Formats: sequence, C-alpha cells, structure tokens
Amino acid sequence: MNELTTVEESTPELAARANMGSAITELAAPHNIEAEQQLLGAILTNNDVFDRVASIITEEHFYDPVHAKIYEVAKARIAKNLQATPVTLKAFLEDHPGLKELGGPAYLANLAGSAVASFAAGDYAQIIYDLAIRRELVTLGKDIAAKANNVDVASEPREQIVEAEQALYKLGEAGKSDTGFQSFLRAVTDAVQVAHAAYQREGGLAGISTGLQDLDKKLGGLHPSDLLILAGRPSMGKTSLACNIAFNIAKVYKRGLRHDGREGAIDGGVVGFYSLEMSAEQLASRILSEASRIPSHKIRRGDMTEDEFRRFVAAAKELESCPLYIDDTPALPISQLAARARRLKRTHGLDALFIDYLQLVRPATAKDSRVNEVSEITQGMKALAKELEIPVIALSQLSRQVENRDDKRPQLSDLRESGSIEQDADVVMFVYRGEYYKEREKPPENDTDRMATWMEEMESLHGKADVIIGKQRHGPIGDVSLAFEGEFTKFSDLVQPWQQEEDGGY
Repeated sequence: MNELTTVEESTPELAARANMGSAITELAAPHNIEAEQQLLGAILTNNDVFDRVASIITEEHFYDPVHAKIYEVAKARIAKNLQATPVTLKAFLEDHPGLKELGGPAYLANLAGSAVASFAAGDYAQIIYDLAIRRELVTLGKDIAAKANNVDVASEPREQIVEAEQALYKLGEAGKSDTGFQSFLRAVTDAVQVAHAAYQREGGLAGISTGLQDLDKKLGGLHPSDLLILAGRPSMGKTSLACNIAFNIAKVYKRGLRHDGREGAIDGGVVGFYSLEMSAEQLASRILSEASRIPSHKIRRGDMTEDEFRRFVAAAKELESCPLYIDDTPALPISQLAARARRLKRTHGLDALFIDYLQLVRPATAKDSRVNEVSEITQGMKALAKELEIPVIALSQLSRQVENRDDKRPQLSDLRESGSIEQDADVVMFVYRGEYYKEREKPPENDTDRMATWMEEMESLHGKADVIIGKQRHGPIGDVSLAFEGEFTKFSDLVQPWQQEEDGGY
C-alpha cells in the first residue's frame, strides 16, 4: 500500500521549518485519502453502494486525481448497468500515468481488498464532500484576500464584497465555487429529469404555473434560468399582471421532495418582488384587492361597507403566511439587487423573482451611454436567473412610438433600448388592452352612426386583454387572450363562448 497523506502530517512547525523566511505558515489542503480509498473499495466490491453516495459527491470532490478518475469511470459503467470491478476498470485505466505511479491495475485490486465495511460508505462520502468544501473555502479565502490586498482604483471594495458573497453563495448551493465545463452526459441527464417532471406533473408543465391556464399552455410555465420580459405602455396593466402571477405562485406554495431528490417547492414557490416604482404597501393593496374582490380605489380611500371590510381583513389574515417578499428600495444597482436575491434564497428560499421595472434598475457602474447601461442590467438579470436557477420576470416600458401608429399593438422594436433586452431575454411578452385605446376614440354624441359602431366595438373589447408573446426561445409565439377586471386590477382566464354555452346547459 502506498504511503497515505493526511491533514495531520502537515503541521505548523514543519511548515515553519520549511519556510523560515515566511511569517505565514501553510497547511496542506484538507483531505482524507483513507476515506477516499475506503469508499472506492466499497463501490468496486458492491456496485449498489454507488446509489447511496451518488447524491452526495461527484468525482470533483475527490482530492486525489487518480481516485477522481476511478470514481468517474466506475460511475459511467454503473450508469449503463455494467459491472464496475477492478477487472472491468483495468482496461480503461491501465495506461493512466497517475495510476501507474500507485502500482498500476494492482492498486484497484488493493482498493477492493482493503474495503472494510460498505455500510459506512455514506459516512465516507460525507467526509469527502465536507473536506472538498473546506478546500474550496480555503481557495476562495485566498482569492478574496489577494483581491483585497491589491489596491486598485478600478476595483471598489463594495464590488469586491458583492463578488465574494456571490462566490460564497455558489459554494453553499452547488458545493463548488466555479462549475466550469460539464460533460454532455450530465447535461442530458438533467434534461431528461426536467422532461420527466413535466410528464408526471398535471398539465404537462416543465416550469412553475402562472395560475393562468391559457398562458401556461403557451409558455409551459415559468422555466428556471429564464429571463422573461413583460412589457407594455402605461395603464396597460403590466404591474397588475405581474402581481397576479406572483400571488398565484405564492398562494399555492407547497414544499416537499422534488424530482432531483432535493427538498424544495413541489407546487407554486417562494416569490421575491422588487417594486422600484410603488411602495410595498401599495403593492400589498393591489394583491388584497384581488383576493378580497374589493375595488382598489375603495381600499385606498377606506370607503368600504362593513361586509367589505370584514372580507378585506379575512383576506389579509389568509395571506399572512403567503411566501411573497417585497423589496421597495428605489434605484437599486443590479449588483445589490442580485446580492439581496441571493440572501433571500439562502434564508427563506426563492423560486421566482419579479422586477418592476427594468428601466428603474441602476447599473453597477456608470456607463458612457444608456444602451450600455441597459445591456449591463439585462445581462446581470439573465446571469442571476442562471445562477439561482429561477425564472426572473422583469417588467419594461415601451417607447412612445407605439402611440404614433394606427395599429397600437406593440412589437419587439418598441422596447426601449430594445437591442440588449431582446437579445438577453428568453421570452418577451407585451400586455395590450384594445379597450384602453378604443375608449379614447369616442365620437361626438350627435354622430349617432359612429357612436353606434363605437359602442359595439367597445362591447366586444370590454374586460379583455391580450398577452402578445413576441419572442420565445423554447416555444411558439402568438397571442393569449385574458379577462381583465379593472376595478380589482385582476387578470384571469377568459371564458370562451363554447364554455359559456356548456355552463348554460347545466
């Protein structure tokens, strides 16, 4: 058996003797070679052990690169329902230079022969994982210290704190601070798991349900890692729609064991809402108006009947435990916005993030043009969606050129600074209410013919809204018709004519 290296072998005294001129003593990176050997031996002896440790560690958590390679090859064979033993692994590893230094294929036999107890494999895997995290922490700490010591005008301490927090978050969530390249096998496995979850879920949604069936059918739900832009002119109801979707997600939140084996949201989710324009109290009033079905203007003025006030209080009590978190800090830089989202996910969980609205977010550093600033913001939002593995829904204003056209239906070119927004977004949606524009075309009262036509058109548009999907990276584009109740600022599924006939038949 080769000489084993442990943490205890490297002491401050030995390091001090080796580096007499240095005031800092270096310890060997935390590791436990014996635990790695015992775990590999248990797997090579009994392949069923692999299933018990696969959710804890990967090959990247091994300290010894030879052990990492042995684990990787064994994992690949077991995944194909093939035996992983010293004999079957010999053909794949006998030319490996690291294994040759340890004695060649005989080392594999020694691993299997020295395995003491397979029932302790889970404990060994946890030890290997914990020590790998410690090594990442050591590396991360050195990087932070090095950057802090490098006094540079271009590197602000506040930015370094955000970077350090981001790296620590990644380490806490993924078990490693930098993912780098991953094999196609792992990517395919993840894709199959997502498809399997969608297949098993009622309605076939791969993402989180918006609570609006027709919109879900078009989008397939809100997908993790996606940046969705919800745009519209003022008074179209984009904030109302965002509030409705956020509330729909939060009110059905259920926690349990997900398809990937981790605990988390199995229905709905924890929602974060950045309200950069309205206060948290105003946003809460909108949600309460929808839940209690009391017009928002009555809530704002306190002009409620006793029955309405009881409904209002009952709705407020029911929503007390709703996992919807609101941050109404104005003019947040994108770096701070990301840092607060990470903190929310770490402390309470986070499954969907809403930002109202994009143009009110500030860049981390001032740029020479507004286009470059918006580009930094949208790239930051997309990066945050990927990092936290959640959908990020950002609201956006449209340029005034919509008002100069006869056809007021918005399109991609109407997005302010549209180049970067359209490029970075996975989905771009527009809220459009024809009733709003038709109302402003009211003819004079004495023009009876035009008035009759106008009233007929108003009736056909009343209480209706369209969500126009102008871009969808993973699906079709098109229109989704919704019902809109202005007094409650509520969007809901539109009852189709054939559904009305069906209801009347009962």
